[in-house]
Amino acid sequence: MASERVRAIQEALISKGFFPGEVDGVWGRRTIAATRAFQAKMGLEVDGIVGPNTAKALFGDSKLVSASPLLPWLAEAEQLLGTKEVRGDRNNPVILNWADDLDIHYSGDEVPWCGLFVGHCIAATMVDEILPGNPLGARQWERFGDPIEPRLGAIMVFWRVSKTAGLGHVGFYTGEDETAYRILGGNQSDKVCFTWVSKDRFLRARWPRTALSLGGGQTIVRMNRAQDLSDNEA
Repeated sequence: MASERVRAIQEALISKGFFPGEVDGVWGRRTIAATRAFQAKMGLEVDGIVGPNTAKALFGDSKLVSASPLLPWLAEAEQLLGTKEVRGDRNNPVILNWADDLDIHYSGDEVPWCGLFVGHCIAATMVDEILPGNPLGARQWERFGDPIEPRLGAIMVFWRVSKTAGLGHVGFYTGEDETAYRILGGNQSDKVCFTWVSKDRFLRARWPRTALSLGGGQTIVRMNRAQDLSDNEA
């Protein structure tokens, strides 16, 4: 699990004399700051990302270096699995706080929040990344970052209702079979969860521009699907 990788990084930073806050498996601002400080001292690119060079400096020849790199936005998404909107007039304050942190006017969690979820995961873990002008709009993510082929952690944009309706869905790639992608996203059956979205609806895969060093290793993840295709993303 990504949280175990984060804990390992936090413990390694502490062993090198850099304080990431509590060893809690969460890729938060203190961990990012400690990573940047470590990179600066080691003469590495200061991006707050544990790519291959930073991992080598932290772990030496440990097997953690050869493992697939930590994708901090995906780690944050995994931490939020099970987060649900509140039915009726009330709202989940966690979801509302995502909008507040992004300085977005958001009336309540009855408004589709898949784009808000992706925006939160990116902004909370990639402090230099530029978000789309309107992160709430799923189709706005078609222009985010850089184009990439679908792979672990890619931001995946799909059409919803029809290709020309202007409606969409966005989430993170975690796997695929022959006909569908497994997406970790928000507002999927009104919660953060894994769901399968038909490849016929796929529009674009995008990658954070400030995480180019993490985009070249892992490609596709083959899985066996045991769920029906998603039809509830609004």
